[in-house]
Amino acid sequence: MKNPIPRVAAVHDLSGYGRSSLTIILPVLSAMGINVCPLPTAVLSTQTDGFEDYVFHDLTDVMEQTLAHWKTLPLEFDSIYSGFLGSARQIRIMEDLLNHFGSPVQLVAVDPVLGDDGQFYGPMDRQMLNGMKTLVTRADLITPNYTEACFLLDRPFKEKLELSEAREIARLLAEMGPDKVVVTSLPLKKGSNTVLGYEKNYNRLWKVETDHIPVSYPGTGDMFASVITGRLLLGDSLPAAMDRAVHFVIHAIRNTFGHNTPQREGVLMEKSLYQLMSPENMSLCELLEGE
Repeated sequence: MKNPIPRVAAVHDLSGYGRSSLTIILPVLSAMGINVCPLPTAVLSTQTDGFEDYVFHDLTDVMEQTLAHWKTLPLEFDSIYSGFLGSARQIRIMEDLLNHFGSPVQLVAVDPVLGDDGQFYGPMDRQMLNGMKTLVTRADLITPNYTEACFLLDRPFKEKLELSEAREIARLLAEMGPDKVVVTSLPLKKGSNTVLGYEKNYNRLWKVETDHIPVSYPGTGDMFASVITGRLLLGDSLPAAMDRAVHFVIHAIRNTFGHNTPQREGVLMEKSLYQLMSPENMSLCELLEGE
């Protein structure tokens, strides 16, 4: 029986303070009318960016127990969506989730959380990268930042890219398996932020370019990936989903920057949630290639 409300299994970590991961994903998807079933990978006292001595509690054992229980229930998911996975064992749990609950009509979204600014995040290493490469082959949608795209393709990280190189990155990622690839934080033009989206089935390449705001908040990547996932699940095209995600993130960043709150707390997402179901704004998405 089809779920009357779209249902997503969300495999991410949970921080008690600071907006990131599940504290972003749950309200964002819920505001779009989507039911979220969280499968937490870890519980933290705070998010990690800007905090020291935070508590980190690994939930791998609980993940296995939760999945075992879910398998006994008449559960169906319209989407399975993963983010931070802290070990090779957790990647195997994610694969087990896909094996049991996956279906041909389901949207599998993988945000391959590996690093930023050319560097791995603390717990990430080559073993985790190899596991993520395997997971990406099973995804319909992936949303890496530029650093993560370089890791997945074993390419050198460059401070400046040409558009031709960015095109090649998007296409090579799609050759790994996913039909839809959205790469963020591409260093194409100084003073701006560039996002590229590629649809393998249609051979279409989309670009969104926005002015750079001189601030960085944790959790904005989770916001962006969640809006893309949710809007695709609700039937939007990729360029429409990209437009909605970019507008939402920019609105939240500008609003937060204006209030001058501590960056480590993340964006004031609550002031922007209404945008997710409001009429669409003017399109920012530019078709670069395809018909």
